[in-house]
Amino acid sequence: MWLYLAISLALFFLIRWYLERQTVENLREKYVFITGCDSGFGNQLARQLDLQGMRVLAGCFTQKGAKELERLASERLKTFILDVTSTESVAAATEWVKGCVGNKGLWGLVNNAGIVHPAAPNEWLTKHDFVKVLDVNLLGLIDVTLHMLPLVKKAKGRVVNVASILGRLAYYGGGYCPSKYGVEAFSDSLRRELCPFGVKIAIVEPGYFRTGMSNIQINLNNLDQIWTSVPQETKESYGQIYFDKYRKAFQDSLSACSTDLYLVTDCMEHALTSKHPRTRYAGGWDAQFFYIPLSYLPTALADFVLTRSSPKTVQAAP
Repeated sequence: MWLYLAISLALFFLIRWYLERQTVENLREKYVFITGCDSGFGNQLARQLDLQGMRVLAGCFTQKGAKELERLASERLKTFILDVTSTESVAAATEWVKGCVGNKGLWGLVNNAGIVHPAAPNEWLTKHDFVKVLDVNLLGLIDVTLHMLPLVKKAKGRVVNVASILGRLAYYGGGYCPSKYGVEAFSDSLRRELCPFGVKIAIVEPGYFRTGMSNIQINLNNLDQIWTSVPQETKESYGQIYFDKYRKAFQDSLSACSTDLYLVTDCMEHALTSKHPRTRYAGGWDAQFFYIPLSYLPTALADFVLTRSSPKTVQAAP
């Protein structure tokens, strides 16, 4: 029995390897719109696809980010200043993309724009702190997708949504984890709805990486500001020792982030260029061999592992 099982698994992976190596034709004629291209994954992917000869339309939050990306890329790449939290900005970007792609439609939409902060223990935060992150990571992603879908359907193309391993395992407070859980749910429903139209939806779940969101000093400054604004009663219940240990653990986790962004952007590229893209991609060794497998364990066991091994968790009692 074990022999048959081993042969079946070997055949499965061999067939998948063969299918995933088949690429889409005429890639140089296809348009891809990417959000959040000022830095990090979006910036890397824009330049990566540009080198492949694809027609990249890059949404940048700042004029400075747009100019720097244009300097590093070819003349094919075009940029647009986009604020995903503004429906007016998203609508304007859609009209701009429509003018760029013409009758070809939009082959690829990559929803990459995102923020982390404010991030801290939930009790230290306010509703506004959660809304700030959800507006970008989830509601902004939904708004961009709904506006761009007619163009993607026209090309029978792809939507690539950047979630996170924290969309499977939430273990620190703030709006980031809920927003990524929402991205997972929205992507799953969208995939089933658009299957009859020939549109494919892929979710990329990165682990911990050093991007613009992972600037150590900015993150620590934000955490310090949050602690300063915490109500005195709440601050006393946690104590200064708890905060100091939490801050140190937070700093250590940021320092340990991977700098190899290709581990994620290669997943995005495959989702856009393969004839048979995956439904989900785990970006990074930590995602593939620790967090994703951990998410399938019984809840009690996963909780035990995270509270014992996670650098974000403070064990000392307040």
